[in-house]
Amino acid sequence: MTLVEGIARRRFKVKTILHGRAKAIAIISVVLIISISYGLFFYFEDITGSSVRNSLFAQQRDRQIIATRDLSQHIASDLSLVTARLDGLSNSIYLQQGDLTSNKTKELMQDNFLNIDRIVDHLFVVNKNNIITIDIAARGAKTFVGTNVSHREYVTQVQKTLEPVFSDGYVGLDGKTRIGISYPIINTQTGRYLGLIVAVVPIVQFFSNYENVFNINSQFLVAYDKNKDYISTPRAQFLGKNFFANDVQEFFHHNQIQNNLYHKVFSGRAGYAVYDFGSGERLNTGYPVFLSGKPSYFVFVVTPTDTIYSHVGQVLFSQRIETFSLLAGATVAIVVLSVFLIKWNTLLRREVQRRTMELELSNEEIRDHLTLVEKELEHLYFDSESKSYKNLPF
Repeated sequence: MTLVEGIARRRFKVKTILHGRAKAIAIISVVLIISISYGLFFYFEDITGSSVRNSLFAQQRDRQIIATRDLSQHIASDLSLVTARLDGLSNSIYLQQGDLTSNKTKELMQDNFLNIDRIVDHLFVVNKNNIITIDIAARGAKTFVGTNVSHREYVTQVQKTLEPVFSDGYVGLDGKTRIGISYPIINTQTGRYLGLIVAVVPIVQFFSNYENVFNINSQFLVAYDKNKDYISTPRAQFLGKNFFANDVQEFFHHNQIQNNLYHKVFSGRAGYAVYDFGSGERLNTGYPVFLSGKPSYFVFVVTPTDTIYSHVGQVLFSQRIETFSLLAGATVAIVVLSVFLIKWNTLLRREVQRRTMELELSNEEIRDHLTLVEKELEHLYFDSESKSYKNLPF
């Protein structure tokens, strides 16, 4: 290897080292940018996720409040429909004449029952001695003609007030929890009390048409009568018990947030609360059911919040995957572009360096050749005795 070649190679090596450092710095910079981008993504995603989670929970809470109000109004509408049918029957010509047993009255009762049988399972007439004289029942159900019902609230309250009555919950002879809707039969001419008409509502079956009343692991409905007694709940052991009874309160660990909500709703106002009595957090929305302008029943829709957060989590996960996919795609594009540029730059640099080195070598060779020619000319035309050039060709 000549001296010129050695110098050229050393220059090439120095440039290669400098280029390698520049490439390393570029790679480190790209890695840092990507790492910081991902760090910021997860940081802001966490903040945004928390904000979105709270916002979606608030939306779900507001939707449930509205849904509970609509549920209350729907229940009131259905029970008012039954009252309207009872009013029509009590003013019918047969009952106004005191006909509480004939087939014509039975046929009239049957026709009206078919219009409300999705709500009631018994429609019967009670005479002034509190004996059932006609009982129109759902197919397959036992009838109770001849039964004395003087102990039932829907009888005693009608006789006392001579106004329609929505009874509290009670356990029927078949063991089912029911409410009775009764309407007095009063002769419009004489004002004489003749008896009453009663529609019996199997309350658990009735409420199951609106909402889940059996499974506490998902959104479910709980209902109370005006005495604050359970008339529908997935916890069957509480049916007929007062919400503020000691054993019920012990079950809920005397949760004050929950109790405040129930006091508010039982007073005739809507309300909601989020609480945990030891079985997981709950969102509870309550609304009174107004009948004849009075709060007669109270419905609560209870949702385990983990089901809400599960839905919220799915929404956030989908958004996060979408955003992360965009970021990952951008990252891959940057990396591919960076690798391409680095490789392209390396190839270009090597080609330039190769040609530069070749040019330098060529120039050095030319210079060496010229120097050699000069020396040969000097040797041929230099006169050592006179120490001068003779017969120069130029």
